[in-house]
Amino acid sequence: MFTRWVHAAERLGRHLPSQCAICRSWQEARICGDCLQRFAPARWRCQSCALPAPEGQARCGRCVTHPPAFERAVAAWDHVYPWQELVERFKFHDALDLADALAQQLHAALRRQEPPVQVDCIVPVPLAPARLAERGYNQAWELARRLGVLLGCPARSDLLQRQRETPSQVGLDLSQRLRNLRGAFAVPIPRRAALQGLRVAVVDDVMTTGATMSAVAQALRAAGARSVQAWVLTRTPSPHD
Repeated sequence: MFTRWVHAAERLGRHLPSQCAICRSWQEARICGDCLQRFAPARWRCQSCALPAPEGQARCGRCVTHPPAFERAVAAWDHVYPWQELVERFKFHDALDLADALAQQLHAALRRQEPPVQVDCIVPVPLAPARLAERGYNQAWELARRLGVLLGCPARSDLLQRQRETPSQVGLDLSQRLRNLRGAFAVPIPRRAALQGLRVAVVDDVMTTGATMSAVAQALRAAGARSVQAWVLTRTPSPHD
């Protein structure tokens, strides 16, 4: 009986008015259509790194000459106002009420992809145990598990672990970040059989240089994944963009 009440309350809650997380107008959606139209213009992005690219160009010049460790990247938005503030609230300030809306927007970005994205499993970028205990939740897992429901695809938080906390990446370039992350991620030995031949999507909130996603992709490929994609809410623009 209690479970039925909870489900009924959730269904009712989806149709009650709430404030748009950006403009604070009263809307049914947590991110209103007007804000999406104003702040989320359609952008053609490189399929390899998710940075803006000339329309019709599948991959930017850098990815042609230096392809990342992951096969494909999808980002919902650039890491600029208002999405930067929204992601920071979600990540650092316990704004889990934004999780559904953010996952839905990343799902919408995935549905716009051509050719369509095809994966067998979704995994979050893991947090180190101490960081997880401090924060109380992993924002990447909150996105990944909701995307799993939206896509009808298994979401697994047990296939990848973070073996150590790494020093701050702020101010480091790509090569420095890669060195910083060396050996930070691994697939537990008991989970490697379940990973063999899978097309894996890795979910995170932000991609800055792609170093974290590259380190994760290398760990997953080394453990038997067939391919790895990087799915993020926001992509930090290139300094030259």
